[in-house]
Amino acid sequence: MKKLFGIVVLCAIAIAFAPVAHAQVSNPKTYIAPQNGFETYLAGAFTKKNVPAQIVVEPEAADYILSPAPVQQKPESAGGKIARCLFAYCAGIEGSQTASVSLIDAKTKAIVWAYNVKKGGSSNFQSSAEACAKHLKNWLQHTGK
Repeated sequence: MKKLFGIVVLCAIAIAFAPVAHAQVSNPKTYIAPQNGFETYLAGAFTKKNVPAQIVVEPEAADYILSPAPVQQKPESAGGKIARCLFAYCAGIEGSQTASVSLIDAKTKAIVWAYNVKKGGSSNFQSSAEACAKHLKNWLQHTGK
């Protein structure tokens, strides 16, 4: 009896001091906030990558809000392209693009997941959106970590 009581007490202590984890919603309703057209690429990537979420058009109906930051494009200058090809190699002369997204719990307003991707090519929106969708799918399907 003492052993059973000890186990119950230890379990209660473990539960009381366990880190607070965000409760994931199965097949959550997700609103993608507008960001200069990048939200369209994200919606398409959700479909292509089979992200287990429903996209909704009203933030009030959402469990989560996917908030993309402005996509940063860094085109390579003409002089930089020439110098890179003459003295090094021509890879990367098309510039780069960085995209970031945050998944926000619509009720608590807490950021529960975030991702940042940098892709070669200053106008590679589809690839950046697909990378975001792939990693969000992984997070939704697993532990949320």
